[in-house]
Amino acid sequence: MTDRQTAPETVEESRLTAALLAVAAVGWTAAMLWSARASITSRADAAMEVTSTAYALPGAVSADLVAGAAVALLVLTLAGGRWTLGPTARFALATGSGLLVGVLSAIPIITINTLGTIYAAVGGTVAAAATIGGALAGLRIPRVISAAAAASVGVFLIGFVLNLFQEPVLSAFGAGDTESSANAAQWFSYSQAVLSGLAAGIIAYLMLRRAGAGVRWPMFALAGAGPGLLLVIGELLSRTAGAKVLELAGKVSELERTVQELLSTARLNNALIVVFAGALTAIFAVGRTLGSPADETDEPQSETPRSEALQSKNPQSKTPQSEAPQSDKPRTDKPLTAASRADGASSETSRTDGTQTDKPQADGPRADKPRADGPRADKPRADGPPAAADEEAQSSSSSSETAYHSSS
Repeated sequence: MTDRQTAPETVEESRLTAALLAVAAVGWTAAMLWSARASITSRADAAMEVTSTAYALPGAVSADLVAGAAVALLVLTLAGGRWTLGPTARFALATGSGLLVGVLSAIPIITINTLGTIYAAVGGTVAAAATIGGALAGLRIPRVISAAAAASVGVFLIGFVLNLFQEPVLSAFGAGDTESSANAAQWFSYSQAVLSGLAAGIIAYLMLRRAGAGVRWPMFALAGAGPGLLLVIGELLSRTAGAKVLELAGKVSELERTVQELLSTARLNNALIVVFAGALTAIFAVGRTLGSPADETDEPQSETPRSEALQSKNPQSKTPQSEAPQSDKPRTDKPLTAASRADGASSETSRTDGTQTDKPQADGPRADKPRADGPRADKPRADGPPAAADEEAQSSSSSSETAYHSSS
């Protein structure tokens, strides 16, 4: 089996996770489309309708990208449990699911005014976004796509919460006159992008962590950068497929054209910040779970004695443990007889491994018997020759007998 087949990120997402993710993404998309329709239809004149449509287009496109991917993942998970899908069938099913989501998402926009070409352009852009999201879900990395989609929902929620408290946050950044308000708005935009990237990386890491420890770190980085990449794709779609909407909004006034250009640049910059912040956060989260090289090398030391370790380096000097000398300990055994000492001497000459043997004790009787390897010359003892010792013993014996007779 190849690594592609056994990699944890290639395993299908669970049905419960895919269903919850699809519900969250579709719910967010429905809320964005409803908000866009309400904002467009509430305007009194056509010029304001055009500008409101241009403002709502990027958010609707990004939401449909995530919704198309989430619904396609759910369909693939349900179909994969019953049939074995090949690459072609998987891609076709995922793309068809995204296209279905796109058609359903385009209906609320197109029905605002069926005669207006601007709403047809918006509906087509939304449908294209959902179709692209479904095609991305057809890639053989369902775990990564699921983590990126979940992180995208988290990014949407962070943006929603920050916009609810926009006034206090801008005041905290020093908003006052025109110049300070512009600087505060810029800092607010950067802060939102950084927080969104941090949330994207953490959510993507937690989602992929459930797949097991075998997920490679580039997959974590890709999942963390996924929300930012979807925002970049959404901005590119808004500038290409929805270029007519932005162009019409720019014709309303010179100020409106400048505002649209500034907003477009800010959205792209924020998307790039989310890409890098999300990827780095996911990588750092993975790095904290890895053990340091010192921990990996701190293994229990071997119980082999140091002498055996030295002997393993020098096989020629290897000595069996049973023949190890113990000359440092005092000997308490009885003196050996002459015959046993002769046998010991012969056994000592038969050893060729170079080990040290026990030396005969100085106070024990020495054997005059020649060794097995040749005659042995008798060395004079420290207390004199054997003959002198015998004469001295006899004289002491006779003197003791004389003393005994005299005393009796």
